[in-house]
Amino acid sequence: MNSPTHPISSPSSSSSSSHAFRPPPVLTYASRNCKFPMLLPQAICTSHKMYRCSRVHVEAPINSSPLKNYIVTRCSHGCSDAQSLFSKQSLKKHLLPAGALSTSTTQSVSDTPFVGDDKIGVLLLNLGGPETLEDVQPFLFNLFADPDIIRLPRLFGFLQKPLAQFVSVLRAPKSKEGYASIGGGSPLRRITDAQAEELRKSLWAKNVRAKVYVGMRYWHPFTEEAIEQIKKDGITKLVVLPLYPQFSISTSGSSLRLLESIFREDEYLVNMQHTVIPSWYQREGYIKAMANLIENELNGFENPKEVVIFFSAHGVPLAYVEEAGDPYKAEMEECVDLIMEELEKRNITNSYTLAYQSRVGPVEWLKPYTDETIIDLGKKGVKSLLAVPISFVSEHIETLEEIDVEYKELALKSGIKNWGRVPALGCESTFISDLADAVIESLPYVGAMAVSNLEARQSLVPLGSVEELLAAYDSQRRELPPPVMVWEWGWTKSAETWNGRAAMLAVLLLLFLEVTTGEGFLHQWGILPLFR
Repeated sequence: MNSPTHPISSPSSSSSSSHAFRPPPVLTYASRNCKFPMLLPQAICTSHKMYRCSRVHVEAPINSSPLKNYIVTRCSHGCSDAQSLFSKQSLKKHLLPAGALSTSTTQSVSDTPFVGDDKIGVLLLNLGGPETLEDVQPFLFNLFADPDIIRLPRLFGFLQKPLAQFVSVLRAPKSKEGYASIGGGSPLRRITDAQAEELRKSLWAKNVRAKVYVGMRYWHPFTEEAIEQIKKDGITKLVVLPLYPQFSISTSGSSLRLLESIFREDEYLVNMQHTVIPSWYQREGYIKAMANLIENELNGFENPKEVVIFFSAHGVPLAYVEEAGDPYKAEMEECVDLIMEELEKRNITNSYTLAYQSRVGPVEWLKPYTDETIIDLGKKGVKSLLAVPISFVSEHIETLEEIDVEYKELALKSGIKNWGRVPALGCESTFISDLADAVIESLPYVGAMAVSNLEARQSLVPLGSVEELLAAYDSQRRELPPPVMVWEWGWTKSAETWNGRAAMLAVLLLLFLEVTTGEGFLHQWGILPLFR
């Protein structure tokens, strides 16, 4: 079979944003009981893709509060292992083995592992998913009630929950069909629990006796549940690790914003040293693990070299990137480039492309769209396609139903004869081991203090001042996403956007009347009284 008649452009060739992109700001948190800030003469080079780090310049008034003293780092490519302030070998000398570890919530405080006098915990953050069909509607309610998912103008903020209830009720029947097709519920919790257990084993094998917790944003075990167990176990040092390789306001950002609000309201948490790893898409272990999976699937095709590698990422509204400065698109493009660079080292030079899936509503989302791109590839004569779910580390409805069923069917109808799909990482050993390394490399930062420096962003350096991280991208907290600002009639995309805007205003007005008058079909159905 001949190569595609039109070359498939890489993300980096179509956008220059990835070249100008720098990872998130360097931020860490220290407890209020810390009398002196930890002054680091060098930044820890946490990525296996090394960075050369210059000396740090620290300035602070003598009489200033320790919490106002900051560390600013500047990093450029080229750092070697010898230049890291903390090596894995030196860390292991100070990490003392202790008692047995279990992720069970029944474990007693005395059994909690510790390093020296500290009890170390790792909190994995993920989206969560309904485990049964009965869970689907309340799960959707939790999702749409999140102001980082549906952003209403402040004037209509009081309608967030009623609107979430309304949308979740409307969407539940179709969503239930999707979950029914993959076994009646999401496997996300089971897979995440397995990842937590494998991460625990990997950390213990590396002489870090840490306890691993799972906190979901929209379903059980909720983040609040995990935090309660962390408190019961007496954890004194916590590493927060979102299971999203790339940072986005709507995923990692939402989970971290919730976490920060929980910390603010709890004296124990405020005084617990913690640090966060906001994104880790460029880590060498993660990149190699993804390349391994792709290479394995390519070998299953009759003509591997003719297969187009199709990276499909979860989409976000375009306004999140253009208006709020969400780094998701730039990180995604850089991630794809790094994976393809690793594949090229293995003499795999297939054509590839990146598109975005799972868009909803009338507003514009990141392009190109996965469904439209599949159709376009079929028209161009592509016969073999390998789908890569690049933004997911666990199988769930968007891989098992949306990609495996909907997009596969669309590809076959579009003329693509050979379809394949790379599995999500799950508990792949290289991936899990690299996550363990990321945790270990972050430990020297737990309790250190730094401030964001947009010229020194290094996403693998953990951070704890979540509000500063989010403010770096989303300082104005605008109501997102804004519609296309051109009025048209008919069935054009712009007209659909305005139709959607008019429909939303009508829904908001209807809900406002329901709330203020206490009459109407929502009250008759028994929906709105839930919020009284």
